[in-house]
Amino acid sequence: MSFNSLGLSNALLKAVSKQGYTTPTPIQEKAIPLILEGKDILASAQTGTGKTAGFTLPMLQTLSRGQRLRHRPIRALVLTPTRELAAQVHNNVKAYSEFLDIRSSVIFGGVNQRPQVATIRNGVDILIATPGRLLDLQNQGLLSLAKIEILVLDEADRMLDMGFIGDVNTLLDKTPKKRQTLLFSATISQPVKALARKILNNHQLISVAKQNA
Repeated sequence: MSFNSLGLSNALLKAVSKQGYTTPTPIQEKAIPLILEGKDILASAQTGTGKTAGFTLPMLQTLSRGQRLRHRPIRALVLTPTRELAAQVHNNVKAYSEFLDIRSSVIFGGVNQRPQVATIRNGVDILIATPGRLLDLQNQGLLSLAKIEILVLDEADRMLDMGFIGDVNTLLDKTPKKRQTLLFSATISQPVKALARKILNNHQLISVAKQNA
C-alpha cells in the first residue's frame, strides 16, 4: 500500500514525499482513513510506529478543507504529557503542513509564556500543548478552546500515570461536545478504557502490535 491510496490531498502527499516516506506504517494505514471519515478512535501504538503522522496527516486534511474562520481560532488541539513530545509533534505538524495554509504553535511550561500568548493571539489553527501550561493560560483568559473541532490525546497512558487526569478533564469541559476525539496510548489499561468511555463517541479501536515499531 502507498500513501496515495489513503485519500490524502496532493499537498500532503508532496510533504510526505519530501520527508522521504513512501509506504505507510500499519498504524497510519489503519488510522488515517478512519480519521478522514470523522470517526473517534482509540489507538494502541508504541512510540516509533509512526503514530504522530497517523493523526497529523488526516487532521491537517480535515482542517484545510474546513471553513476558514476569520481570526484563526484554535480548531485542533493536541495534548501531550511532556514538553519533549509536544515539540516533536509540532515539528511533525510543521513538516506536513508545509504546502498548506495552516498555522500551528506549541506551548509548554518552564519557559516565558509571553511569546506563546503572542503567537496564539496572531491566530493558530493547531495548538500542541502540555496540560498544565494550557490550563494556566485558559484560566488567565488568554486563549479559548470553544472552536475546537479535533482533539488528540497523545500518550494518554503516560498522561494518566503523571497525574494529569484532573487537568485533562477540566480542559475537555472547555471544548465543544461536538468534536472529533482521537486517543492514542501505548497500552490500553483499565484507566485508559475508562477515559475512552467518557470522552469518545461511538469510537473505533485500533491496535498495532509492538513488533511494528
